[in-house]
Amino acid sequence: MSGQDRLREYRGKRDFGRTGEPEGRPGAPGEEPRFVVQIHDASTLHFDFRLQVGDVLKSWSIPKGPSGDPHDKRLAVPTEDHPLEYEEFEGVIPEGEYGGGAVIVWDHGTYEPLSHDRKGRPVGFEESLERGHARFRLKGSKLRGEYALTRFRGGEDGDREEAWLLVKAGGGAHGHGTPDPRRARSVTSGRTLAQVAADGGASSG
Repeated sequence: MSGQDRLREYRGKRDFGRTGEPEGRPGAPGEEPRFVVQIHDASTLHFDFRLQVGDVLKSWSIPKGPSGDPHDKRLAVPTEDHPLEYEEFEGVIPEGEYGGGAVIVWDHGTYEPLSHDRKGRPVGFEESLERGHARFRLKGSKLRGEYALTRFRGGEDGDREEAWLLVKAGGGAHGHGTPDPRRARSVTSGRTLAQVAADGGASSG
């Protein structure tokens, strides 16, 4: 499925005449796949975790946010694929639009896929997600080291809402868990959610 087709749900939920979110344009993926973690003050405050897979960002909503503590198991609920340039989006989604509210880029960087099969052979990252378990190494400003996404509900049969767990894997804790989202600052602009909201729709991307 092409990136354009994958973004059909994303585009169908948004009026790009009102929101400053990127509509999505074709583009060649870079040498290393990217990731971004955004904090979104929507109807429910949450973190959005996005991993580049091909020409889109596969996305999960993480209510409590990712953690550098391997003892923390974070619920991750899949959302629609987003365009690659969404990595740079920071600003205010207008009220009345899907997901209205302030957004900051809490962390971003590249990641290294680490998934293997039982015989130790590398497995493509998209395939590992389809199988329900993907391991990867984050190389961000705040999140670093190995993580794993594991599907524990739904998926292939489609009978139940799909849900995953995001867990820090391998080695000790990095950092001190998840920050207070209200006090957390953008890795790109240094602003908090409140400052982005006060600035109106201005984006740092």
